[in-house]
Amino acid sequence: MPNRSMTKDDPLEDFDRRTITIGAVSKSVYVAGTGPAVIVMPEMPGISPHVARFARWVRDAGFTVFVPSLFGRDGAVPTVDEGLTVFKRACVSAEFRALAVDEPSPAVRWLRSLAASAHEECGGPGVGVIGMCFTGNFALSMMLEPSVIAPVLAQPSLPLDRPDETDSGPEELEAVCSRLEAEDLTVLAYRFQGDPFCRAQRFAAYSKAMGERFVGKVLPDEAANATTSPFFEHVIANPHSVVTAHLVDEAGSPTTVARDEILQFFRERLLAERTSDQ
Repeated sequence: MPNRSMTKDDPLEDFDRRTITIGAVSKSVYVAGTGPAVIVMPEMPGISPHVARFARWVRDAGFTVFVPSLFGRDGAVPTVDEGLTVFKRACVSAEFRALAVDEPSPAVRWLRSLAASAHEECGGPGVGVIGMCFTGNFALSMMLEPSVIAPVLAQPSLPLDRPDETDSGPEELEAVCSRLEAEDLTVLAYRFQGDPFCRAQRFAAYSKAMGERFVGKVLPDEAANATTSPFFEHVIANPHSVVTAHLVDEAGSPTTVARDEILQFFRERLLAERTSDQ
């Protein structure tokens, strides 16, 4: 993959921009690659060059990547003012529930339908999904769609007001846990040790609910890239985005190892032959 600047807006010209309408809701979705489908949900405040870079890594690993535009300006380097505006708008939007309400954001229903459509289009045993930050737990909620078999939660940050809880209600968690056991699936998750938006208590809540089916990994804060976009430097101001803004793109770095683990997770679930008893 050619090197691209992370400090300039990304034109996303190597993606096919589609307008996908599900129900009465239309969204732009950026699609690239071939192979089984993987849905990459952007972090706050949108499809930044770092998010697009991760999507290209997924594409180049042998998948058809779908990147839905959920908020923000597509391809933009997030500035402080623009990023804060997007964040505040999302927090009060009817599509998202940033605070604890024991039920997923309405946007998840649209994303489940996107997963079903992507699976029908791309084939294979199922669909991989990764949510980041604001969309982190969406990857878990999407498991109520049967095609989703490889969920990854990157620094899941909702609900913002209850760091020791998940963004899933008890009925949803029970349904997800039943699927994990019945189909021998696992949930992969990542966070930085000192991340104030995704604390140890949240991973503990996931682990309590899912047991060994939840594979949570914690990276040391010193592994984070210290030089990133203005929004992350001045608003987030802590190690947070494991595979995007705070990833150190060097062989052997903990964040690069995490990225490679995620790509391998998708390969094992979506590309490898699965026996009938898995």
